[in-house]
Amino acid sequence: MSSIQWQYRSPFDFEPLRKSIARRTARWARKRQGPDSAVTRLASGRIYILPTGVGLVYALMTFAMLLGSMNYNNNLSFVLTFVLVALGLVSMHQCQRNLVNLEISFAGVEPVFAGQSADFRIAVTNRSRNYRHHIQIYNGDAKSQFDDIGPGESKIFELEVPTEQRGWVRLPRFGIRTLFPFELFRAWAWLHMDLQGLVYPKPVDMAPAPPASQVAQGSRKHDARGEEDFAGLRRFHDGDSPRLVAWKAYARSNELLSKQFSGTDISTLWIEFAAASADDLESRLSVLSRWVIDADAQFRSYGLRMPTAEYPPSHGAGHRHRCLEALALYKLPDEDNA
Repeated sequence: MSSIQWQYRSPFDFEPLRKSIARRTARWARKRQGPDSAVTRLASGRIYILPTGVGLVYALMTFAMLLGSMNYNNNLSFVLTFVLVALGLVSMHQCQRNLVNLEISFAGVEPVFAGQSADFRIAVTNRSRNYRHHIQIYNGDAKSQFDDIGPGESKIFELEVPTEQRGWVRLPRFGIRTLFPFELFRAWAWLHMDLQGLVYPKPVDMAPAPPASQVAQGSRKHDARGEEDFAGLRRFHDGDSPRLVAWKAYARSNELLSKQFSGTDISTLWIEFAAASADDLESRLSVLSRWVIDADAQFRSYGLRMPTAEYPPSHGAGHRHRCLEALALYKLPDEDNA
């Protein structure tokens, strides 16, 4: 006998109403505050505060104690009630003051591939002489960790924003909040810095090898990552092949170093837009992205030919970023390319 799973569903769905209220509130806050500069200091007038669920229960409990004190005319009960009221008022004041004059600035975001989360880094600086406790940055469901900030200290908070397609991922608004000291109140402020990060095309898992390109013979003017002549040691970087690690040097100094080579034979790979066969533009860009990543991982000198631009052969992290950026921004709609 098959079991029948039954799940109760409330006839009242408040989710659309909640989202509608959130959108209207966001538009109102944006209109009231306007765009924020790259470095923004929070004034007391833009910090909002409301009681939490715990705070509402605390208020009801205190009110019930007041009624009981009045009913029995008990002086000790009056004293306890007024102490609790005073504690609530001090908590409200401290919660709001915990955010006043904090300095908020954008600390950057590293480019990611489509499908990965972009980590927006937000710097929060405390210019005052007092500790700021239990601070959090948030945007919808994305939340950073809670952290304390000492006097004169600056800390980086990270927000993970999911990405779905290449181009720009935007963070038009984010918030900063605190529940300090007793989680009776929640104080927060919204910031509108219109932040954005670059999203590379997602590389395909498997791609055919790019067509063979011409081999250019010449002399390099800089050290390369080839394997012709040993040129020395350098610090190990993520992605370096284990066979390039200088294990003897590691045994002596306990520091990972990679062997560096230089030479005169240069095999130049041209990655051409027309050579990537795919059914649509996005699939073609994904193949090109894979070719760029593989060429960089193999320490090859490579160039990129696009219909609108050409990037001369080179290598290194900067060249890799320029090529992937060209793929990410190729034929984007005008509103996304601004």
